[in-house]
Amino acid sequence: QVQLVESGGGLVQAGGSLRLSCAASGRTLSSYAMGWFRQAQGKERELIAAIKYSRGTTYCAESVKGRFTISSDNAKNTVYLQMNSLKPEDTAVYYCAANPHETFYVVPGWYTDWGQGTQVTVSS
Repeated sequence: QVQLVESGGGLVQAGGSLRLSCAASGRTLSSYAMGWFRQAQGKERELIAAIKYSRGTTYCAESVKGRFTISSDNAKNTVYLQMNSLKPEDTAVYYCAANPHETFYVVPGWYTDWGQGTQVTVSS
């Protein structure tokens, strides 16, 4: 089991930037894929970015491509989500998740470990 703790959320004006962090502990992540999901009020949880931890291969959803970047620091066991040019529609709770199959699953149910979530609010 992997313990995940997100941080870095907050309130930002449209056009601003935030960097989310996801610190992992509990086991080695070499065979894992890490994903960032978000869930806006009244909407389903959606995958916006993911990274294969050992290979560094990344995935980014079309809705955030060119604005959001996922990265990892293996020495710190931490995954980041750099969010630039934020829009009000990016407002959501952002979750970090892990799956041990090193696969970019878009279905949340295939991820075995989740963080508690961090709120991101973008004002217009």
